Amino acid sequence: MKSRSRRAIPAVTKILDSLGQIDLPRPLIVDLVRRELTQIRRQRRIPEFTAVVDLVRASLENLRASRIQPLINGTGIVIHTNLGRAPLPQGAGEVLRNVASSYNNLELDLATGDRGDRAGYLERALAVLCQAEAAAIVNNCAAALVLIVRHFVQKKNEIIVSRGELVQIGGGFRIGEILEASGAKLREVGATNKTTLADYVRAVGQQTALILKVHRSNFFMSGFVESVSTAELSALARKKRVPFVEDLGSGAMIATEQIGLHHHEPTPAEALNNGADLVCFSGDKLFGGPQAGIIVGKKRLITALKAEPLFRALRCDKLVFAALQTTVDLHLNQVLSEIPALALLQIPKDELRARAAAMATRLQGLPVKITIGTGAAKVGGGTLPQSTVPSITIDFLPENSSLEDFVRTLRRSSPPVIGYIAGGRFKLDLHTIFSHQDDLVIDTIRTACTTR
Repeated sequence: MKSRSRRAIPAVTKILDSLGQIDLPRPLIVDLVRRELTQIRRQRRIPEFTAVVDLVRASLENLRASRIQPLINGTGIVIHTNLGRAPLPQGAGEVLRNVASSYNNLELDLATGDRGDRAGYLERALAVLCQAEAAAIVNNCAAALVLIVRHFVQKKNEIIVSRGELVQIGGGFRIGEILEASGAKLREVGATNKTTLADYVRAVGQQTALILKVHRSNFFMSGFVESVSTAELSALARKKRVPFVEDLGSGAMIATEQIGLHHHEPTPAEALNNGADLVCFSGDKLFGGPQAGIIVGKKRLITALKAEPLFRALRCDKLVFAALQTTVDLHLNQVLSEIPALALLQIPKDELRARAAAMATRLQGLPVKITIGTGAAKVGGGTLPQSTVPSITIDFLPENSSLEDFVRTLRRSSPPVIGYIAGGRFKLDLHTIFSHQDDLVIDTIRTACTTR
């Protein structure tokens, strides 16, 4: 590249004219062009005009791709945090469209005409589902934990928690850091692998605000390990007259063995029946709904939490309530087949194999080697790390491009198709691809193989 004067840097309008029609808001395009030109001015060598336009066009494509959009999940991870976690039930989508495009009775009592109880129906339904006295909803499970801790540490500031339960969750956040940011002083007990009831007994003191149990939902320990049960901790908490809270995280409503998983995930009802005062869990994991932090337990404590000023800052909007309400109703009516996160985990392997064979037949004649393989689908979302479900994959080895280019093309297609590379093949796990998406997958593969 020849060294050129900064006078050769093109004007914003000239670049905009060269870009043509771009499916993005014009102010956003202008801002991006200006940013790219600012970066070019800092360089020692100024690119040719066509190179500048190509650079801007590539940046615009990357910006457009960052918009939230539907995609096809062929990773075999059902609750994939990077892919939006649990897909919502079909009925929730219909309710969302109706509620979002109209006024609604979010805080209106239709019986009296007065201001109504926000989320009154939803909280009652959640309480019934979890066999609790009351329920409250905030925007995620971390927020639920923050609200609980902030309430209990106002007079006493120590929270007793096992060292083996100071887990790290997604994005590098750690339970201990969240608790300390909420104003708590951690009283860590036990060792990483072994915590006994005696450890908790010794730790309870005049500054104990609550005893916290954190379910290790995103990892497991084996070997020389020991932990204290919910029932044992609740008995100690009652004896010492301190609150006992359990963070379950994943939000399983039924015995996970019933949906073909080999390990048991504790439910909120089980934790409450075993003596927990409050239980919190996520709405968008095994519960199968939107992102939310759900708190269930004793009515007096729930009432106190909802009276906290912080509760207003953490509360959910009408769209989350609408989607959550639909999901709760499905659980109460035991229509689990309409909750995608649970339905996907129960697809028979023979059904997956038949779909894979039909898709492979329709893709014959393309410059790509296609085979049918086996896989192991995972729950994901920091839930049941030991449990996998036997699955079927469609494996691709392109003949006219590198594997990396093939994967990149599918990732940038419309809709994007996401899978994984293993054994020198690109794999799509059918356990996380809805059957109605099979035609889309076929069309996208064909396009990727013929537009080079």
